[in-house]
Amino acid sequence: MAIELLCRKIGMTRLFDEQGQCVSVTVLDASPNAVVQKKTPEKDGYAALQLGFGERSRKSLSKAVQKHFEKAGVAPKRVLAESRMTPEDAAKYEVGQEIGGDLFTAGQRVDVIGTSKGRGTAGVVKRHNFPVHTEGHGTHEFFRHGGSIGANSYPGRVIKGLRMSGRYGAERVTTRNLVVAKVDAEKSLLFVRGSIPGHNGGFVRIRAAIASSR
Repeated sequence: MAIELLCRKIGMTRLFDEQGQCVSVTVLDASPNAVVQKKTPEKDGYAALQLGFGERSRKSLSKAVQKHFEKAGVAPKRVLAESRMTPEDAAKYEVGQEIGGDLFTAGQRVDVIGTSKGRGTAGVVKRHNFPVHTEGHGTHEFFRHGGSIGANSYPGRVIKGLRMSGRYGAERVTTRNLVVAKVDAEKSLLFVRGSIPGHNGGFVRIRAAIASSR
């Protein structure tokens, strides 16, 4: 299992590749992640690294969390997240060590995990891409409705999981097999080709692609 580096989404811009083509990329702040804690199979039942990203005021933390960072010898971090991995890979890192964006290389395929933008309550056309009813005979005010939701005489109820209107967005999304267009190690920036989930300023997790497309 690959390590999942915590980053902050800055926004989108454009780059020109070696062939002179304009490429849309998402810029990520890949400032060093600190290893705050190590989980081991002997003690915790699984192997993982707890990574911390971003700065946070000490006075805004409870005493228990303050002690947690002090034990690791790490300054307080804004975001903490676990990265599951094999015991062999976890053994390569130590508590207090920093992991930067140089973990990735240009041309590498990655998966990006983030929280999509919240859209509030949405109808079936926006939420599930239902077709809009044609303005033909028999259709009046209900051009963007979902139509009938019930079954026939049996089972005589609405089936669970039926696609209907409701809350849209604000959920975990994984975008797979994106290409790292550029790595700026000096400025701790990653340029990932294409768009990734979440709003500007949001936190995402990036890892080496688990299943690269052909």
